[in-house]
Amino acid sequence: MSDMWGLAARGICEFEGKILLLKVRSKSSHDAGKWEIPGGKVKRNEFFDEALKREFLEETGLEINIDSLYNVIQNDYTACKSNEKVKSIQLIMNVSSKTDEVEISNEHDEYCWFGKKEVRQLLEDGLLSRAAANSFKFD
Repeated sequence: MSDMWGLAARGICEFEGKILLLKVRSKSSHDAGKWEIPGGKVKRNEFFDEALKREFLEETGLEINIDSLYNVIQNDYTACKSNEKVKSIQLIMNVSSKTDEVEISNEHDEYCWFGKKEVRQLLEDGLLSRAAANSFKFD
């Protein structure tokens, strides 16, 4: 049996000192009700930057610029449809947008722009998704 590996790209978007997080819908099988960083899986034959821009637009309605690499994490999970174990490498990028006007998809129940202290508090309270909790680097 060979290991399955996946690639995901997520973006930490700051606007006027606040970080955008999305609340995973309550009916989700993974991280329901937790806050996550926008982004998602890179499709076969897709460049990760294109995937991140696509995912951001789908999830938030925002067109983004990718500014720099922020972090790289491994976030393993079990695939919902196939029940297979997947080892996921996630590229966490710093991204920017010209607006803070968000239109969320049906994958999420709400969005919020949080200050860095608020994000730390969400982390301490266990309210971030596992991938988001592992992504943030605080001084």
